[in-house]
Amino acid sequence: VCYAADRNELRSRVIQWLQTEVVPDGWFVKGSNMSDILLRYFKSYDNGDSQMDSSELLKFIQHNESVVELQSYADQESNKLLRSLCVDALIELSDEDADWKLSFDEFLNCLKPGFNPPEKKCALEDETYEDGAETQVECNRCVCACGNWVCTAMTCGDKTADGDDSTDVGAEMTEEEWNLRVAELNKHQETVEKMKSSTKEA
Repeated sequence: VCYAADRNELRSRVIQWLQTEVVPDGWFVKGSNMSDILLRYFKSYDNGDSQMDSSELLKFIQHNESVVELQSYADQESNKLLRSLCVDALIELSDEDADWKLSFDEFLNCLKPGFNPPEKKCALEDETYEDGAETQVECNRCVCACGNWVCTAMTCGDKTADGDDSTDVGAEMTEEEWNLRVAELNKHQETVEKMKSSTKEA
């Protein structure tokens, strides 16, 4: 999952990279400010509908891969996976109309250096939980990430005659199995996005 700290680190790295492209006004030449740079990237990665969806935002972030390597995960595959998970968390920051796409103004607000993302907590049965808190819901493990509960989606097994949970279904997943499951979900998401875009082109 993408925790708030991961989302904020990715966001600050993108902002740092964008700030290196800011050019102050010269004597005879107009420079470029943060808004100009963001508009250029927005136009470059938008498919023409004036909205940046998660796949377009991910492509934009991967434009400068060396800058957006996250320290939490050393290997490249985990970094890519974490970045793709954090894209939705970034969109959620400034998606005012909750359509999971960013207009240019929303995109600008998301990456404004002066904007401090609010710290969201997760609620469960009249209690609030900090980012990173874990809980168990039946046989599924849930973690609080960026104000949302993210849970495994396992079918919980019936009790056996001696009262123990059956071990073949609903068993705890190892971290490796969890990562593979998320990777499969992301691949499925990419396939859906490709099918959507090919349908639009047709």
